Amino acid sequence: MSDKSDRLEFNLHSRRRSPIRIVALKLTPVAIADPPLRSSYGLHAPYALRTIIELRSEDGLVGIAEAHGGEKALADFERVRGVVEGADAYALGKLARGVDDIFLGPRLVGANGTVDRSQTHYVPGENPNDVPLRIYAALETAALDLIGRAHGVPVSDLLGGRVRDEVPFAAYLFYKHAGGGGEGDDEREDEYGEAMTPDGIVAQAAAMTRRYGFQSYKLKAGVLPPEVEVETILALYDAFGPRAPQRIDPNSVWSHETAVDVATRLYGKLEYLEDPVAGLDGMGRLHDAMRENGTPIPLASNVAVTHFGDVPEMVRRKSAQIILGDHHYWGGPRAMAQLGRLCETFGIGLSMHSNSHLGISLVAMAHVAAATSRLTYACDTHYPWQADEDEVIEGGRVPIVDGAVRVPTGPGLGVTIDQDRLARGRERYERVPYRKRDDTAEMRKHVDPAWKRLVPAW
Repeated sequence: MSDKSDRLEFNLHSRRRSPIRIVALKLTPVAIADPPLRSSYGLHAPYALRTIIELRSEDGLVGIAEAHGGEKALADFERVRGVVEGADAYALGKLARGVDDIFLGPRLVGANGTVDRSQTHYVPGENPNDVPLRIYAALETAALDLIGRAHGVPVSDLLGGRVRDEVPFAAYLFYKHAGGGGEGDDEREDEYGEAMTPDGIVAQAAAMTRRYGFQSYKLKAGVLPPEVEVETILALYDAFGPRAPQRIDPNSVWSHETAVDVATRLYGKLEYLEDPVAGLDGMGRLHDAMRENGTPIPLASNVAVTHFGDVPEMVRRKSAQIILGDHHYWGGPRAMAQLGRLCETFGIGLSMHSNSHLGISLVAMAHVAAATSRLTYACDTHYPWQADEDEVIEGGRVPIVDGAVRVPTGPGLGVTIDQDRLARGRERYERVPYRKRDDTAEMRKHVDPAWKRLVPAW
């Protein structure tokens, strides 16, 4: 072996044994245009808020992540600066304990006496009980990116190695008012148009399919009377056929009777029914009723089931047969890998939940999904609703081809922040008035001044 080869082997070996010391935590808030999409929580504001996280090591490498945004998120990340700066990127267990210790305090307790981490009464990202998990998840993602860059390997390899090179995603369909997002001089083109009828949703799905090649479809429901939402699924089924899986998600605002009726009418047309009613007990009772009626549609959840502590009761009550995990909320990429193994143990299906996001989150989802053998359903993504001018990674938007994202093979996450794009996102954040997600306020401002979210609403 040549002297050069000897030196290379020694340097790599030494690097594996040496800490990767984090010397700086950089937080950048950004605003991204968001169309007026509807859900049971209300109406999306003209901008969604994200936080871009950068961890710089003492040798100049940078690991990145993307998380929920707004003033509260920034303040929460600032609280952990002291346990991040100076930490070893490898020491993830110590980092997790440090984050949790900072946020120890009173937790909201549910009716069963456990900490309530559900999203039943909170828009995702606003439940105060899951703050430590969300903060740590972003830091772990950036730390894994940093480790991957140090060793020249993808994050998926750090999670055990990929079992797939492409990750399938579903078209995420929303009832939608006219408008493309943004405000004033920054108002965006309305690519998909208004969609407040079954025909409008079919047109939206067709447009997304032409552009991205999606092969399965998810309808965000809980917005219009259930009979209209049933008609929408039937119209999608007629338009795309039985080989295109359909899902519907009313975010817990149907009554037990309504959910049973919908299941009866859509039996044989749905791949799964997501969070139709509130709570693990409600979902369990619905499971039993559907079996008794001979319409056993699989139930999925990312509202009632958001944490490992929910899984024992979910299994006992048969509240869900599919979990929509999310590395942003479950505690990071490694937690999602553990969730995959748990789902395999209990025969539970697995997919991924999504919020409005940029490409850093999308490729992180792809790495996690690539290393999770149990992933049994196409993942959710809001990415088609976001515009290239808001993207912060070099090269612009991550391609979605034939309904799938090809997992990057470069070191770490395989994408790099474009600092000019990031600066524009920050300038946009400073310019707009929005500092937290508040779908209720937008509904009252634009649709109904007296609107209030009801559980159940129908």
